[in-house]
Amino acid sequence: MNAILNRLASFKMMLPLVRGRAPGQLIIQLTDKCNARCPQCSMRASENYRRSTLSVDRIKRIIDCSVEQGVKAISFTGGEPFLYFDEIVLLLKYAKDAGIKYTRTGTNGFLFAGPDDVNFRSRITKMAESLAEAGVYTLWISLDSAVPAIHEEMRGLPGVVAGIERALPIFYSYGIYPSANLGINRNIDRDLPDTVSPSGVYDAYRAAYEKYYRFVMDMGFTLVNACYPMSLQNGDHTALDAVYRATSTARLVQYSPLEKAAVFRALFDTIPQFRSKIRIFSPRSSLHALIRQYLLGEEYCYPCRGGREFFFINARDGNTYPCGYRGQENLGKFWEFDRKKLNSKDICKKCDWECFRDPSELLGPFLDLCMRPVTFMRKMANDRYAMRLWYDDLRYFSACNFFNGTIPPDYQKLSRFD
Repeated sequence: MNAILNRLASFKMMLPLVRGRAPGQLIIQLTDKCNARCPQCSMRASENYRRSTLSVDRIKRIIDCSVEQGVKAISFTGGEPFLYFDEIVLLLKYAKDAGIKYTRTGTNGFLFAGPDDVNFRSRITKMAESLAEAGVYTLWISLDSAVPAIHEEMRGLPGVVAGIERALPIFYSYGIYPSANLGINRNIDRDLPDTVSPSGVYDAYRAAYEKYYRFVMDMGFTLVNACYPMSLQNGDHTALDAVYRATSTARLVQYSPLEKAAVFRALFDTIPQFRSKIRIFSPRSSLHALIRQYLLGEEYCYPCRGGREFFFINARDGNTYPCGYRGQENLGKFWEFDRKKLNSKDICKKCDWECFRDPSELLGPFLDLCMRPVTFMRKMANDRYAMRLWYDDLRYFSACNFFNGTIPPDYQKLSRFD
């Protein structure tokens, strides 16, 4: 019976595609306050600007409206969301009770510091129990380096890595399987060279990704994701007027187009080595498209659905934007703007924000199949490798139970990808 219900839910999830729309996704920035000092993020604690936090009542109103508009997934981000842990738990439960199945949030891990404290286990147990009762679908924990000392120095959070490792079994006992969340940067490994040729970048990052995957597996993680570098080239960062301040001009996350292609190629080639051992959320079809974008031109990517079915709510003004980057396109309050008046022909391929770019790439062929079957068949015939990657991603996502962070991995299913 559960299998039948899951299939029906999946079918319902895909119904918008028949009407030429992607299942809706909303990212709500609860706060831009943060207690970490990450050099690759402009929301770090040392940045001097007026901080903002959305009220619970306003977010509840957004959730109510999103349900009416068919949104299927909601992410609560920051800043550091767990600075408002009680509010996050309340909002996760509210969204779940309202009918949003796919809820997501995460933390820089500051609450895992002090693993030797006498109250550590009871504190983490209470946290895991609260998140389980709230029905969170995916919980991420940031880990930006395979070298604990480097990660903790970057974040300004000593002792968090050992605390995370000690907390994972407690979370598992409550049916929560967090994802290690890598923000790709030049400090993934201490051995990464600062300036080398694109081929040298590829070799260095290939080794760094292998080290990182082994590191998080040894810690006990069963899920892992990679956030693409939050940076833009050629002044686009200023032109787009990013409202999501996780963007940065720091060299730590700045890459030339050729370097980005090499960084993405290294990840693309590393994933098959580990995807039977740990659930890897990064779709290779999307990485392949980004590699071609930086090497050959934009026409190889599907346009981002940001501003069409995907939206970003900014903590500073509570307003809606197509994404965290396109700050010049203020759409106003989520419950006020008319989605029917949005320009359906707007396309954007200017950033690598995986929260929107990855699902846009995965849903693109479905939309072609439903709305432009001739285009779909032409792509099937002319770009067989890309379509094979896409189909392989769908098979893998299914084997991973669509990265449901409330159930353990099925290694028998994953073994097909060994």
